[in-house]
Amino acid sequence: MLVVMSGDATQADAREIVALVESAGGEAFVSRGGNRTVVGLVGEAERLDAIGLHRMRGVERVARTSERYRLVSRVPGTDRSVVEVAGVPIGPGTVTLIAGPCAVETPEQTLEAARLARAAGAGLLRGGAYKPRTSPYAFQGLGERGLRILADVREETGLPVVTEVLSVCDVETVAGYADMLQIGTRNMQNFPLLQAVGEAGRPVLLKRGMHATVEEWLMAAEYIAQRGNLDIVLCERGIRTFETATRNTLDISAVPVVQRLSQLPVIVDPSHSAGRRDLVVPLSRAAVAAGADGVIADLHPRPEAALCDGPQALSGEDVPELARAIGDAARLMGRRTPGGLAGRGTPGDRRLVAV
Repeated sequence: MLVVMSGDATQADAREIVALVESAGGEAFVSRGGNRTVVGLVGEAERLDAIGLHRMRGVERVARTSERYRLVSRVPGTDRSVVEVAGVPIGPGTVTLIAGPCAVETPEQTLEAARLARAAGAGLLRGGAYKPRTSPYAFQGLGERGLRILADVREETGLPVVTEVLSVCDVETVAGYADMLQIGTRNMQNFPLLQAVGEAGRPVLLKRGMHATVEEWLMAAEYIAQRGNLDIVLCERGIRTFETATRNTLDISAVPVVQRLSQLPVIVDPSHSAGRRDLVVPLSRAAVAAGADGVIADLHPRPEAALCDGPQALSGEDVPELARAIGDAARLMGRRTPGGLAGRGTPGDRRLVAV
């Protein structure tokens, strides 16, 4: 079962729900997002029905759900969630572009990439300071120095930062710099890490595992939500198939499928899906046409010299086409692009350290 709280419900109202459910022998998990609070219930349905949850203060509705991912499931009759990242919305009504270098290499390269992202209409800057690579000999990222570079570039451009965290021990450090924490494909089922980012107080971008089913992806999101955080954005980044023409196969059908199953926003990563620069813009158009709430794309001022994933990165020459593709597709879908909203909000307790 799922209890959807009203917009004016207080934390005390939610605590009363938890106490009542526990008194009836059940369990209750409170999860909060930017525009909603839900309480997921575990227990005997008939007993939970009998305690009159719908009469409790602050309760908008009580819904039954057969899904195991009850906190992130879509409640019939309710709108999908909007997740705000430092004032930039991701969700229904908008198409949000997240763009930047796959890996932070130097302050100059990151700033140039951020300016390209801004020119493309991006509302958020992506950049990797910690890089999980298939080869242990490949560039692994700059670590905390990369985070400091991203923080300085944010100050220069106003673009909030999305960056990946790889291990539980790094969550506090990365959250001190980033506006949004990314869980990559290889860590989608790293359950201790999912729980840690759920407690970190930052929105989370959860990429689909390259071998994961939609249900496994949503169950991974449930791990984050169960720790109290509903500010989760799902990212379809391609899955492994027998096809070798592209690095991965973009499962575009996952966008409408997940939007019917879950309240969470869904974006698409055409860069890591295809692994090819020439397919990024067409796949971006396809993503928006399928109803995606955003696109995350690699940009690099000199892709031929990139230390990570250069063949898939767009250059400055590609920026006008990317901007037109997303802008035109968004208008056709009746959505707006919120790139101009970047920098309106600021999360607390950031570390702004010069490189």
